[in-house]
Amino acid sequence: GNMTDVSEWWSNEIIEIEQGSISLRGVPIENLIGEKSFTEMIWFMTTGNKLNKKKSHLLEAALVAAVDHGPQAPSIAAARMSATCGVDINNSLATGINMLGDIHGGAGQQALEFYIDIQKKGIENLNEIIKDCKKLNNGFIPGFGHRFHKLGDPRTPRLLNLVDNAVKDGEIGGKFVKIGRQIEKEISNKKIIPMNIDGATAVIYAELGCPPPLARGLFCLSRSVGILAHAWEQMQQGERIKGPTPPNYKWDYKGK
Repeated sequence: GNMTDVSEWWSNEIIEIEQGSISLRGVPIENLIGEKSFTEMIWFMTTGNKLNKKKSHLLEAALVAAVDHGPQAPSIAAARMSATCGVDINNSLATGINMLGDIHGGAGQQALEFYIDIQKKGIENLNEIIKDCKKLNNGFIPGFGHRFHKLGDPRTPRLLNLVDNAVKDGEIGGKFVKIGRQIEKEISNKKIIPMNIDGATAVIYAELGCPPPLARGLFCLSRSVGILAHAWEQMQQGERIKGPTPPNYKWDYKGK
C-alpha cells in the first residue's frame, strides 16, 4: 500500500521545532520560560489546557503531598538498593518508578475511577456501589484507610482544607469532595476508615477533570522527587550492594 509520509510518523499536538524556534502547544518556549511554573507546565504539556494560579496551586499541593512515604515503600527501597549497585542516578529513578503498579502506586487512579463511577451512577446509590467495589477489591475501598496511619493520614486534612477554600472561591465545583466525604461516612460505621493520600489527591484530580490514567502518571512524577532524593542520599553514603536485609540476617529455607 501507500507508504506513510515520514512527516506524519510522529505527528503530534505537543511540540513544533524549526531552526531557531521551539513551540510547545503553539506557544514559543521563550514565552513560557520564567512565566509558567513547573506545575502549570506539567498540566499544559499533558492536557493542552492552561490552569489559572488558584487551580495550579491545588494541583501543586497534590504533587507536594505525595513526594515520599519512606524507605519501607518498595519503590524507594528498590531505588536505594539500585543506587548501591553502581548504576547511574537515572537508572535508580527508573527502578523506583517501575515498582509503582496497581497495588503500590495505583490507588489514586482507582479512587479517581471510583469517584467518577459514583458521580455517574448517582450518590444516592452509594451503598450499592460501595458493596460492589468491596466485592471486586477483597473488601478494600481505594483511597480509604492506611496500614500505617490508622487514626488518619496527616496529609488529608490539609489537602481537603485547600479544596474547601477553592470551592468557596468558586474555582472548582466541589461535587467530588462531597463524594469523598460521603464515602468516608458510609464505610466508617464501627471504626473510622479515614480518607488517605490517594483518596485526597484523587479528589483534587477529579475536581480538575484529570483522566484517571494521567492522574497515575502525575503521581509518578510526584513520587519520583522522593525517589531522586533517596537515591542521591544513598549514593552519598557509599554503601555497596545493599540488599533487602542486613548482611547477618538469615532467611528461612522451606524446601526439602
